Amino acid sequence: MNPRVLPLLLTVCAVPLFAQQTPQQIADAELPSLVAIYKELHAHPELSGKEEKTAAVIAKELRALGLEVTEKVGKYKKPGATSYGVVSVLKNGDGPTVLVRTDLDGLPVAEETGLPYASKDTQQNDEGKEVSTMHACGHDIHMSSFIGTARALVKLKDHWKGTIVFVGQPAEEIGTGAKALLADGLYTRFPKPDFVLGLHSSAALETGRIGVTEGYTFANVDSVDVSVPGISGHGAYPHKTKDPIVLAAQMVNSWQTIASREVNPLESMVVTVGSIHGGTKHNIISDEVKMQLTVRTYKKEVRDQILAAIERIAKGCATTAGMPPDRMPVVHVRQDEFTPSAFNNPELTKRLLGVWRQTLGAENVETMDPVMAGEDFSEYSLPDHSVPAVIFWVGAIAPAKIAEARKTGAELPSLHSSKYAPVPEPTIRTGVIAMTAAVLDLMKK
Repeated sequence: MNPRVLPLLLTVCAVPLFAQQTPQQIADAELPSLVAIYKELHAHPELSGKEEKTAAVIAKELRALGLEVTEKVGKYKKPGATSYGVVSVLKNGDGPTVLVRTDLDGLPVAEETGLPYASKDTQQNDEGKEVSTMHACGHDIHMSSFIGTARALVKLKDHWKGTIVFVGQPAEEIGTGAKALLADGLYTRFPKPDFVLGLHSSAALETGRIGVTEGYTFANVDSVDVSVPGISGHGAYPHKTKDPIVLAAQMVNSWQTIASREVNPLESMVVTVGSIHGGTKHNIISDEVKMQLTVRTYKKEVRDQILAAIERIAKGCATTAGMPPDRMPVVHVRQDEFTPSAFNNPELTKRLLGVWRQTLGAENVETMDPVMAGEDFSEYSLPDHSVPAVIFWVGAIAPAKIAEARKTGAELPSLHSSKYAPVPEPTIRTGVIAMTAAVLDLMKK
């Protein structure tokens, strides 16, 4: 053979070999590096709104791929607050725009997993108190999968066309991060997406598997403060007082009838009183009780109905107890903390289910029930759901542990538990493969 021809043949052969790389092969090759990043992120979590070092890791990894990165994206309503949002845009010809999102923040939880890379870090919270920090919700899994997906899509540029917007979002745990990014022009300063994708680790699903819900996936989340005035006095002379503790107890019980007697039983909702405080001493009837409620719903009309019922019942109980008009309960819905329900676009969900079943195997793709937890991923769809979005679950627990729990009935550590410990290698690998396959299908040539 002519020695000049051999290098040309090798070059020609090398192109299709590279082009035939699959998301699985890339995930396998990148996994050692991604697990190392995961363990570093896991060991050093940062609280919501304080993710400076975490965001720097994401920015560094995206820049290493040759991408332009914009840091500190986001505007909070709190004056002087810095948002550590990270946005990177990868353009590859004409085609759709897909936004891939990860969240960055950890939780104020003292880790009790016993892992060699467990977090021992502390950080000052917004009240100036030093608290332990932990990635108890799996955001470290999300970030590692996100980095792996970015690496895979850069390597597979011959297989897709369009624009990918990679977003590292702060403050998911307090429901303000996505709002801050949108308020800072995420959909105007950067390309507005045709599709939005996200993932979340699952504490109830085996590694190697994913789960997805069509339609409502996460709930509306409302925080409600209720102040119940009373008329204080001696505990031995209750007839000369108006006891707000008794009143508050009546309200708590009556609020539970909203679900059982006011709302269509086919609708899902939760009214939970998470905090109740009143009184200072055994023999003193206090002059006020304060309660904090969380309200979970899916549909706007159900949300409106429940919030109105909470106030109506509170004032009705007070009126029945003979409270004067100027001592009525005050119900305050914290609108700034509202997180809307996440809605997985049905058409997009069906499309991706087909992709994932083909990529991961039908036995590894599960349709799941919606949950009453909140996720500000919902914000990316906009209030009218006009931007099709899907967030899916990635199994993070060893299959043997799931099987044992089912056999014995024991409860596994949930998200936000101090003992929540994902198995990193298979979880990250599945996250990278599933997300990469989804993007490739939406942007295929």
